[in-house]
Amino acid sequence: MAESQNKKRKTTTTVIKVGTNELGKLPPQAPELEDSVLGALMLEKEAYMTVADLLRPESFYKDQNRHIYEAIRALASKEQPIDILSVAEKLKSMGTLEEAGGVSYLSELTRRVASTAHLRYHAQIVAQKSTARDLIAMAAQVEEDAYDDTQDVEELLQRAEANVFEIAQRSQKRDVTQIDPVITEALSRMSKAALNEGNISGVPSGFTALDKITSGWQKSDLIIIAARPAMGKTAFVLSMAKNIAVNLHRPVAMFSLEMSNVQLVNRLIMNVCELEGDKIKTGKFTKEEQKRLDTKINDLYNVPLYIDDTPSLSVFELRSKARKLKREHNIEVLIIDYLQLMNAQGMQFGSREQEVSIISRNLKGLAKELDIPIIALSQLNRGVEARTGVEGKTPQLSDLRESGAIEQDADMVCFIHRPEYYHLYNDEKTGKDLRGLGQIIVAKHRNGATDSVWLRFQGKYAKFQNEGDAYEPEDLPQIPDSTQSLDQRTAWSGGSAMNQMSPDGARMDDTEDVPF
Repeated sequence: MAESQNKKRKTTTTVIKVGTNELGKLPPQAPELEDSVLGALMLEKEAYMTVADLLRPESFYKDQNRHIYEAIRALASKEQPIDILSVAEKLKSMGTLEEAGGVSYLSELTRRVASTAHLRYHAQIVAQKSTARDLIAMAAQVEEDAYDDTQDVEELLQRAEANVFEIAQRSQKRDVTQIDPVITEALSRMSKAALNEGNISGVPSGFTALDKITSGWQKSDLIIIAARPAMGKTAFVLSMAKNIAVNLHRPVAMFSLEMSNVQLVNRLIMNVCELEGDKIKTGKFTKEEQKRLDTKINDLYNVPLYIDDTPSLSVFELRSKARKLKREHNIEVLIIDYLQLMNAQGMQFGSREQEVSIISRNLKGLAKELDIPIIALSQLNRGVEARTGVEGKTPQLSDLRESGAIEQDADMVCFIHRPEYYHLYNDEKTGKDLRGLGQIIVAKHRNGATDSVWLRFQGKYAKFQNEGDAYEPEDLPQIPDSTQSLDQRTAWSGGSAMNQMSPDGARMDDTEDVPF
């Protein structure tokens, strides 16, 4: 018997190429433990539920065992009893009884089981061996592709990264946690929150009215900030990043897929030093402006703000970089500008909606893994433009691009709305003067109330601030009359302020929908 088993093992040996040498290596496997696990599943009534989250048919190295586990899983899915007779009958109906070794092999498996006490531990080893084989197969494919001169190296990297991520996702299993330590952690967070002023339990945005609704950006939350082009999405998150990193000195990471790091920092200088974009572009300042620049620029040095401007960033590359930032700099919030420019290269999708679904699901998973809030900017579709009136122009959840996946995965969805961009200068219901204001609408809040707040918007400085903060009165000229041209009225309303050319010669905000 032992001699026949040795012969069988020799026939299953796989040759893995390493560099230019060919080394015969036996793939990672634990056949004795595979046999023990299957035998236990056919002896113990509730055994399958112990290993269901760990094992797949592909987890088994031996072909016979793979067929047997497929039959066991099929029986369990229909809540049918699992024993030698039922498994044999199921294999017969599936036409794989002979490939599985027949009834004699099933009987032999049960005879080998001394105890089912260590079933889960044995199953974990079987699963680990399977993961190791997957990694070897993936590495061999990467090596083969890397030798192929027709392969694009960037695409190869993306594909390899996606494959490693997929294997990692399969192998990551979290055990069920008894409630006691979770209660302790919850009470600890409450105690820390009680020590904070203003009932802020998360990371403050620096916008007082918004923080009253959110209690700060909460750990493990995915927050979507969405708006139409020219509403000031980037200005909003930059103002917020400045509040967190500069004012509070708490580490922030920002991934800018649209702007270069120099463009982004120029925007930040506009914000902090209150200098207009054309002045930064030309470098020609008045004495007062030069003095302000020389003084306030010091506020930006040595702040814990980390910028990554990698274009066409994949969600898998983002995960890798975010983990490193968390490990090395202990970032407390991560900002992405913006979601629709990300991709999931290396994986195949039938539509853009499916790809966005993978991206948003991974961002939510990353927020939970790093235990930090992730804030992702998002575009709204053109539905807003077709509606009229103050309320009609107000964004809705249905206006989100690929809204199904994004809305479902997000813990919070906020909209940025500036009525004056649409030449709406007064709220007819309240009589509120809307000039120079931006509305932040909390449209979805999984763990709290929905509401909206008003912030002061200074377009020429790419800056949002609290409504009650000091601002320059000259920012609010008289409401234009109907004799002015559309360009004049749009320029007054701030519509062009965020669309002016940056010091790099690029548009300072997205002005058109990104085609997919």
